[in-house]
Amino acid sequence: MENIMYKSTRGHGGELTASQAILRGLSPDGGLYVPDRLPRFDFTMAEAAKFDYRELSYRVMRQLLTDFTEEELRAACLGAYDSKFDTENIVELRRAAGAYYLELFHGKTIAFKDMALSILPRLMTAAARKNGVEEEIVILTATSGDTGKAALAGFADVPGTRIIVFYPKGSVSRVQELQMVTERGKNTSVIGVRGNFDDAQSGVKAIFSDAELGERMLRAGFRFSSANSINIGRLVPQIVYYVWAYSRLLGGVLGDGEPMNVAVPTGNFGNILAAHYAGRMGVPIGKLICASNDNRVLTDFFESGVYNKNRPFYTTSSPSMDILVSSNLERLIYELTGENETKDSAYMRGLSELGTYTIDSGERAGLSGFYGGAADEGEVAEEIARVWKSDGYVIDTHTAVASRVYGKYREATGDATPTVIASTASPYKFARSVLSAIKNTGEKYAATDDFELIDELERTSGIKIPPAVSELRTAPVVHTRVTEKTGMKTAVEEILGLR
Repeated sequence: MENIMYKSTRGHGGELTASQAILRGLSPDGGLYVPDRLPRFDFTMAEAAKFDYRELSYRVMRQLLTDFTEEELRAACLGAYDSKFDTENIVELRRAAGAYYLELFHGKTIAFKDMALSILPRLMTAAARKNGVEEEIVILTATSGDTGKAALAGFADVPGTRIIVFYPKGSVSRVQELQMVTERGKNTSVIGVRGNFDDAQSGVKAIFSDAELGERMLRAGFRFSSANSINIGRLVPQIVYYVWAYSRLLGGVLGDGEPMNVAVPTGNFGNILAAHYAGRMGVPIGKLICASNDNRVLTDFFESGVYNKNRPFYTTSSPSMDILVSSNLERLIYELTGENETKDSAYMRGLSELGTYTIDSGERAGLSGFYGGAADEGEVAEEIARVWKSDGYVIDTHTAVASRVYGKYREATGDATPTVIASTASPYKFARSVLSAIKNTGEKYAATDDFELIDELERTSGIKIPPAVSELRTAPVVHTRVTEKTGMKTAVEEILGLR
């Protein structure tokens, strides 16, 4: 393997190995680490079809995580993708309603974040050993719903680590919240933030960038890292399932070299960026369909080239997408500028200071492979009902956003290219909204207990309730702390004994 090094999108983070970039998470200059080049896969898609998910993960990740040994990567892949997943394939591809739904929710927390967060702790602990890190690694992360539990489950009781998760209080589903606040790992802390996800994410970034706090952390034997998709160790494993999807369509639905489209429900842009990277590395991808909910900041960006977070924030039935600052988009912006860190930094400064930036016409031309669209709350409910009535297949609210936007794209363009829709969460995480849509009640069962709705969804759909949901019925709440957004740093200091 050619050695791949990592650099910051803003130009001042140094040149790091993959393991060093994973340990650091976010660059000190506020930028995100990107590979100095994206290599082509050293296997064909026909060969990929012969690999199981564990072997394919190794084959993909060794191309980008080049300072890890074969032994380290294989151990990480085998340990991550094991019986925690309820299907031997790890992911599944289901044909329904004219598309192929890539089920990424068969892991321990029934959401796509398991795909990367099952392996990140293994990569991070191997990276710490490799780099002689003696400090305890403190994973600091903000979540809009699913990352939090997946990260907590991945890092719970992992030696040499602690994890602190912030989530927007009142803006996640009841199941999402219970999954987090019932986590029993002795090294875990969960804190609700009075604000939205962007408030929590901005607070985490500010803590990462606090040099004085970082120095006190080191003196006390701690160092920060991140489990958010800003960490390159989160992004690389997500490339794998797009390779897997293409290889499984090959020879039947697709001929060799024929493209597939990919539709992704996204808020923070990491999941669709992984598909973009998969395409650059050798997966024949036609159009990348970027699907937003009522918080359509990405849709407007793809339509106009203007990114503007100065707009109302909407709380929707797809809370993991309720985001106005899409952090991973910076990696694409950096690419569009021709890897010009000065331009990238100026755009990000505009976003920080004015809440907006506008890319130039040449950079907009680089977006031709993307299509941006949005689905409102009514359309999401209609799409869940449509897919259910069409094929008896149940999708969650986030998947429904992507499914509806794909329908709009196909209607607008006539493009009949086989399309994979990233199905990012189990419908049981959002039973209230899903059941309302299927039953066409016109309301949200406001007076009905969440678990009664979950039982009704099982009776209606015939799909067995996942253990990850069933166990929440009796799990005790362990984490009750709530803070103002201005109190996040203080909370971290108190947890680590720095105050």
